Amino acid sequence: MNPFDPLEILETLGRHDVRFVIIGGIAGRLWGSTSVTNDLDICYARDPDNLTALASALVDLKAKLRGVDRDLPFKTEAKTLQMGDAFTFSTRAGNFDIMGNPAGSRGYEGLARTATMMEIGSMKVAVASIEDLLLMKRAAGRPKDLIEVEVLAALREEIERKPRVR
Repeated sequence: MNPFDPLEILETLGRHDVRFVIIGGIAGRLWGSTSVTNDLDICYARDPDNLTALASALVDLKAKLRGVDRDLPFKTEAKTLQMGDAFTFSTRAGNFDIMGNPAGSRGYEGLARTATMMEIGSMKVAVASIEDLLLMKRAAGRPKDLIEVEVLAALREEIERKPRVR
């Protein structure tokens, strides 16, 4: 297993001009959650140009399907991504999960509309809003997601209480 380096994954996506929104645990961390995660989750735009860019980034990252039989054939190309929606990969920079339409969301367009641009390293990336993260975590409904709902709801309240700078 390769060491987890989400910045390397993000920089690779940036070099390939992939359009995406960070979701999942890393998005929660960027908002202030202390929960630990060992993968980067994104929601990606599903138009043909972006699927081609994403496929190129996955090749660059040496992405391999995670959690499947090693003999399962998988071609890292736009057509393959178009036929699916959610994929889990192991890459040279660690675990990387991509979703076109995460449960509880309106897909890339909906998430991008309410996302916040945040600086990570030398780049600016779209990070799902706390509201959208809450909707996705509730829809996933796993025990760890429901715990994170409580954490994110508390963060939202804390952010709302802070005085706004004018």
